[in-house]
Amino acid sequence: MFAAAFVAGGINSIAGGGTLITFPVLLWLGLDPKVANATSTVALWPGFFGGVFGFRREISDSRSHLLWLGITSLVGGSVGAALLILTPSQTFARLVPFLILFATLLFTLQEPISRRLRLHERTNPTGAGRWVGPIIVQFFASIYGGYFGAGNSILILATLGLFGLTDIHRANGIKNFLGICINSVAVLAFALSSLVYWPDALLMTVGAIAGGYYGASVARRLGRTFVRRTVVLIGLVIGVLMLWRIS
Repeated sequence: MFAAAFVAGGINSIAGGGTLITFPVLLWLGLDPKVANATSTVALWPGFFGGVFGFRREISDSRSHLLWLGITSLVGGSVGAALLILTPSQTFARLVPFLILFATLLFTLQEPISRRLRLHERTNPTGAGRWVGPIIVQFFASIYGGYFGAGNSILILATLGLFGLTDIHRANGIKNFLGICINSVAVLAFALSSLVYWPDALLMTVGAIAGGYYGASVARRLGRTFVRRTVVLIGLVIGVLMLWRIS
């Protein structure tokens, strides 16, 4: 568990997608799928704070985005967490392969999304109407994030890029802040619903923090492309195996 969280912390620091490592490990160790999902969310949650701190200068002039999309993320994350709590474990277990494959697809598309953010300058719309689209899309992305979470950062990044934020560093900073909003309400809801297995969560939290700090340098030496391809391969293999298991 510690090793998985360490690797996930390093992956999150340079590419995102760490949940595709921690969640399957918790399943493999015998946790109920809903408990594994909640425990993984709690374990990786502190990493978002480091991301916000790292991009604090880039988001210093983004108060409006942080306020309105942050409120939307709190509401959407609450809805997603409530849906997970209400979903029977057996039903969620059947959804897991599809969720993992969907998250893997999102992770695979992260590089094209990032290139699009850097290369395609857009003119920001003006007026109050410019918030309608981002708020609606972010609301549904937050529901997904509160429900499962893997790949949610890519959804948020894509949303910000589609609606005029072309600075990738600023977008990443806002993305991490919105991740805090979504996962904060999810963590609280999961804790109150007794879905978190705390011994595993606390151990993995330490591993994730250490991985984010030390593992990133190792991951950088291996190369971003190698890390990304490895995560995609793991996601595909796990998703297909779990799909075969329930069929």
